[in-house]
Amino acid sequence: MKLFFHLNFAGNCAQAFRYYEQNLGGKILALMKQSEAPGAIRNSEGADPVLHARMVLAETVLVGNDVPPDRLQPMRSAYLYLSVDSAEEAERICSLLLRGGEAYMSVRGTFYASHLSQLRDQFGILWTLIHERPMA
Repeated sequence: MKLFFHLNFAGNCAQAFRYYEQNLGGKILALMKQSEAPGAIRNSEGADPVLHARMVLAETVLVGNDVPPDRLQPMRSAYLYLSVDSAEEAERICSLLLRGGEAYMSVRGTFYASHLSQLRDQFGILWTLIHERPMA
């Protein structure tokens, strides 16, 4: 049995996965578009949505696809929780993900983390970034 995290996008799945691959060290394993499906009919508007994408990011498999924009519901109660090895790496990734995004909890330290922040990136995905303090 395997458990993956599935993300829906409003036409920018390929862009998001490439951004995560280039900036977060992920690796795209599959990126299949509607035009590649057997018997595909070309969209008159030029859109070519992603039907299935898969990537490995921080030892986790993310699966994604595009959905019609009018059917997309913003991610609300689940966050991708990314734990990094240093506060500097957390700052770097936070800056990258905030480009065109929105901070919900600005960077702060806590009794269990030297860096903790929560944000929504430019693709609508919610993230918690953390650099944990060593456990005693």
